[in-house]
Amino acid sequence: MEKEKRTVDIEYRLIRDDGRPRIEGYAAVFNKDSEDMGFIERIAPGAFKSALKVSDVRALFNHDPNFVLGRSKSGTLVLKEDRTGLHMSVKPPDTQLIRDLVLAPIDRGDITQQSFAFEVEEDEWDGLDKDHPVRTIRKFKQIFDVSPVTFPAYPDTDVALRKLSELKHTLTDSHKTAGSHTRSKSAALLEKIDLFLKERS
Repeated sequence: MEKEKRTVDIEYRLIRDDGRPRIEGYAAVFNKDSEDMGFIERIAPGAFKSALKVSDVRALFNHDPNFVLGRSKSGTLVLKEDRTGLHMSVKPPDTQLIRDLVLAPIDRGDITQQSFAFEVEEDEWDGLDKDHPVRTIRKFKQIFDVSPVTFPAYPDTDVALRKLSELKHTLTDSHKTAGSHTRSKSAALLEKIDLFLKERS
């Protein structure tokens, strides 16, 4: 399992139906450039579709399994992919602890960031000859949790960089069998990737 985490700034809505609160917002947005992580990351429309069919996702506070806000299997967490991204709706437990720890800070605008944990099945790298390559996630394999967070976690880029390293090895194999003109181009590209990976090791 190759688990990754990302954090986004979102606008939460705290809705009260019959006195029961519901947290709504987007866990991720399509075609929006990430912060600079040494590379730029984007999520392609449709990337969540397959994962949502097989994932029993939890809504946690700060990714802490001791603070479960909802779960897709029980219906207290509803995740839907729409044209904007991955929309979430959570019905948290009606307890004083959750009201004080999570709901009140969201209502006051103190908590405005959302993180989600995932595993990627298919991605694509572009601009490998540039200073900031772009990784586009085409398909998620699994979504583990969505979490309102007090502080954004430092992006866990180890898995993404390992995938880039694997791509480098694939290009190296192709380079060995290519013609002289193609080899000169691929040699420059491989040198750029190698330098990029060394700077982040």
